[in-house]
Amino acid sequence: MSDWYGQEFEVRLGPPGHGGFCVGRHEGRVVFVRHGLPGELVRARVTEDRGGSFCRADAVEIVEASADRVQATCPVSGPGGAGCCDFSFATPAAQRALKSTVVAEQLRRLAGVEREVTVEPIGEDSGTGGWRTRIRLVVDAAGRAGVHRYRSTEVLADLRCPQPVAGALAGVADRRWTPGSDLVIAVDGDGVRHLVELAAVPDTVAPGGRPATPRGAGRGRSHRPSRRREPGPRDERAAVRERAAARKSATNAPREEWVMAGTGRAVEYVAGRRWELAATGFWQAHHGAAQCYSNLVADWSGLAPGGCGWDLYSGVGVFAARLAEQTGQTGSVAAVESARAAVADGTAATGDLPWLDLRTDRVERWVRNASGTPDVVVLDPPRAGAGKEVIGAVADADPRRIVHIGCDPASFARDLGLYLDAGYHLADLRAFDAFPATHHVECVALLDR
Repeated sequence: MSDWYGQEFEVRLGPPGHGGFCVGRHEGRVVFVRHGLPGELVRARVTEDRGGSFCRADAVEIVEASADRVQATCPVSGPGGAGCCDFSFATPAAQRALKSTVVAEQLRRLAGVEREVTVEPIGEDSGTGGWRTRIRLVVDAAGRAGVHRYRSTEVLADLRCPQPVAGALAGVADRRWTPGSDLVIAVDGDGVRHLVELAAVPDTVAPGGRPATPRGAGRGRSHRPSRRREPGPRDERAAVRERAAARKSATNAPREEWVMAGTGRAVEYVAGRRWELAATGFWQAHHGAAQCYSNLVADWSGLAPGGCGWDLYSGVGVFAARLAEQTGQTGSVAAVESARAAVADGTAATGDLPWLDLRTDRVERWVRNASGTPDVVVLDPPRAGAGKEVIGAVADADPRRIVHIGCDPASFARDLGLYLDAGYHLADLRAFDAFPATHHVECVALLDR
């Protein structure tokens, strides 16, 4: 099959797919098209083609527009741009409808659950801008802060995305930063902006703003000048993917930090409790998300005084604190988190709850050895989900209720299917538009026996 990279053609778009695109078909192949809406006729330009049954494309011209289309609110994420806002060209209601369709499809396909889903705005805010309080930027070789081009390591020094809360990016574009570094910005519950620069990852930045080839890349290969061919588009795209993987691996390693604004210690408030944590630590990006999920966990837990709960992947323990308040000092709550700094911050914030045990451990290890039967288990795993080992151990503990939170519809649905296979019943499900204008959505499931 020939490589369609760079080709343009008209295609009628079908339903949305998981990842911020709509599905079309052209000459017998599936085309994942970004920047279009279901039902639209668009002119698509192929941006990636690895062969096989599908390719990826951008809608570069809207031939027949949907009634749900509006003027894009994000000037950074159009064709060839960043991946920050997948659906900024659709009405807020249409964005949530697209996400509802995707979540329902993932549940049906991966969990065998036929269920209508309604994605809700968080609180009364139904807009698509000014919601993000946690931002991470990359710095190019010229020292300019920006974001990555979609599915690329190239840096776009354009900070006009409307997601951040007011003032979050003030002055960031006006100065030069350390080439190859990252910037973490957090606007906390007191309205204080904290800006932390993370040291550059070694050997990942080359002139022109593109990451350099990692050390060791290509070792062991024989290069013969007489047979050398010029690299084609497929070779270049493969090299970009290799560099991206190398950078991702290096980025996760410990890095030196410099506090450039604020104190580097963010203050947050949930359910009347004050939390203080590193500005670079995990906190929900949407300004209303932590309170929204905490309220739902408390409502669904069913805990009474003297009860027992587990909070897995607990972070600083926001959910655990709510559970401990419900059980009272005659009960017990265990919270497990692998990040030591988060556990230390959570312990400091919950000193009035001595029956709450926040501990540093890997969830996979702790849950295998845990004893007792909790009344409720709350899980908020990373994007990849909890997986078979953790869910199997949780099911073996036989809690009466499980509250499972997931920010990726596919991994959420896979985890849900594991609970169902273990004999649990889906009692309720809510989905929240915690990342407006993007394809991301937060899902919360209540399971019982």
